[in-house]
Amino acid sequence: MYTCTLRVLNEKKLQEVDSLWKEFETPEKANKVVKLKHFEKFQDTAEALAAFTALMEGKINKQLKKVLKKIVKEAHEPLAVADAKLGGVIKEKLNLSCIHSPVVNELMRGIRSQMDGLIPGVEPREMAAMCLGLAHSLSRYRLKFSADKVDTMIVQAISLLDDLDKELNNYIMRCREWYGWHFPELGKIISDNLTYCKCLQKVGDRKNYASAKLSELLPEEVEAEVKAAAEISMGTEVSEEDICNILHLCTQVIEISEYRTQLYEYLQNRMMAIAPNVTVMVGELVGARLIAHAGSLLNLAKHAASTVQILGAEKALFRALKSRRDTPKYGLIYHASLVGQTSPKHKGKISRMLAAKTVLAIRYDAFGEDSSSAMGVENRAKLEARLRTLEDRGIRKISGTGKALAKAEKYEHKSEVKTYDPSGDSTLPTFSKKRRIEQVDKEDEVIEKKAKKAKVKIKALLVCEHLGKPTVSQAFVKWMTRKTQGDKIQQLLPSGSLQSELQTS
Repeated sequence: MYTCTLRVLNEKKLQEVDSLWKEFETPEKANKVVKLKHFEKFQDTAEALAAFTALMEGKINKQLKKVLKKIVKEAHEPLAVADAKLGGVIKEKLNLSCIHSPVVNELMRGIRSQMDGLIPGVEPREMAAMCLGLAHSLSRYRLKFSADKVDTMIVQAISLLDDLDKELNNYIMRCREWYGWHFPELGKIISDNLTYCKCLQKVGDRKNYASAKLSELLPEEVEAEVKAAAEISMGTEVSEEDICNILHLCTQVIEISEYRTQLYEYLQNRMMAIAPNVTVMVGELVGARLIAHAGSLLNLAKHAASTVQILGAEKALFRALKSRRDTPKYGLIYHASLVGQTSPKHKGKISRMLAAKTVLAIRYDAFGEDSSSAMGVENRAKLEARLRTLEDRGIRKISGTGKALAKAEKYEHKSEVKTYDPSGDSTLPTFSKKRRIEQVDKEDEVIEKKAKKAKVKIKALLVCEHLGKPTVSQAFVKWMTRKTQGDKIQQLLPSGSLQSELQTS
């Protein structure tokens, strides 16, 4: 890696921009246009990377400033720069006249194409290796990627930790069930699995408990209870070979437990190195599971807060969307300590706030240059204060100092006990069955009387028409009603009473 300064020999050739590339077709032609003025090597790739990143940001490092003061100021000629922003900084700080134009861009392109011929003593293979190393270093810098931050180890460690927990549960369950045939009372006395296996490994057969010293593993009261239970145990006798196999299983459980403790410490250290703010917010186990679920820390940083909140509950989410029910409020983040210590009615709200702050911590750990956990500690303190406010129902006064709690009167239930009124169930009138039947009978009688009256009137009109009288009186209709009572009109026509009654009426 190096820095160099070139001087233009013939400025007339720079006037034609379109044909300038022809002057750099061969190294011989290029040497007639520009000449090496100053050459200085960098000590290592880190120094070259620092100088290059400073140029990208429009800054001047100490080495470039020293070269410009020594070479350019003595020449008293303008400086051609490819970046206009950098030229402005040089002109402001060093008071040097700088030129930036399309001609300068073509000149820089030609110099890069013939760099091997313009700088003697540098082999093309060495130049290619230097360019490749600087390009890789620059890519890591621009992506904010550090070789020490390898989150693949976290993904593998948390997966292995979960597998070890499953195997330990299976082994311990099998060990308790197996030894329970010989000494069933021991499983109820000693609840800790690791202590249970260590006692079995130290004693073996239950006959040896009377003379065994278990003070290093158990308290005095528990030790006395174990020895008393061994004397009156209801378990069956087993052979020496059975005891040897049980002890071998206990040894496996103890070794796996010790390795799990070591792996957990390793996971803690890696999480504090790679994602310290995430570790402070949700803990190393939940943080590692979030990273493993997303695939990497960079992939997790691309997720939104709502996605991180339900990460791990995908099945429940799609089942709720399919059945049109309420979507889940939390996924893996449910196991964080802040959500665990919250009351059930506030878990959804705290998980939403925790997911929002956790996403900020994830992005800070993934893309930030600082490796401290100050931001995570600050955000966690804010969440804990918010949690205390929710739990204590701390409604503060808007005016005044804002330190006093708002006074709320105690709620007292004063409602009266009311009985159920079935009369409002239906708007239809209610009658008894007997009354309803009587009403129907009366209506039938009225209809029948009206029909008879109409029939008699029709008969009277027919009689009047037969006798040649156009009208009929009401008295004649009443008489017809009394006399006929359903008889035919032809039976009354020959009688003298009908004609005399009609004449009188």
